[in-house]
Parts: sequence; structure tokens; C-alpha cells
Amino acid sequence: MSNQRFASCIEACLDCAQACEHCAEACLGEKDVKKMADCIRTDRDCATLCWSTAALMSRDSQFSAKACELLAEVCEACAKECGQHDMDHCQECATACKKCAAECREMAGVQA
Repeated sequence: MSNQRFASCIEACLDCAQACEHCAEACLGEKDVKKMADCIRTDRDCATLCWSTAALMSRDSQFSAKACELLAEVCEACAKECGQHDMDHCQECATACKKCAAECREMAGVQA
């Protein structure tokens, strides 16, 4: 299977997507939801791109590297936003985003 070369990046994207989806949902349950609005928006953007990028790599799309390059940028933004909040779900999301960004940069052959 040609997409095996993407296996660790696909896994990081899926883990990140799940962490972002969980974080966004958990943020909606926080006392001050308005304070979490940017976190929720960034989580949702990141999750959407993670799911899509994993799909592109799974089918060995010609656009995989470009998608990974963009996703790395979005993951870094999400990690930065989530990293500002003390809640466990935000910290776990930030960690998943950093790992995904690193995997995507490596797959796309770009430097941080």
C-alpha cells in the first residue's frame, strides 16, 4: 500500500482531530464560554483540516504535501491558543497539535 509511508503522519492527524473535537466540545461546557470562543474556533478549524489531510494521505493524493504544510501552520496556531488555557483538555489538545505539526512538517519536507 503506497500510503504506508504516511502512516505515522496519518495517525498523528487522526489523534489531533480527535483531541481538537474533544477540546472544542469540552470548551462549550466551561463557565465562561465566550472566553473560550477563539479556542473553540481554532479547534474546529484544526480538526476539519486534520480529518481532510488524513484522507488525502490515505488515498495518496498529489495534494498531501501541500495539505500537510497548511495543517502544520494551523496546528501550531491551535497549540498556541490551547496552550493559553489551564484545562486538561486544552493542554492535551496543544500536545496533540504540536505532534501533528511536527509530523506534517516532516512529511511535507518543510522546516519549522
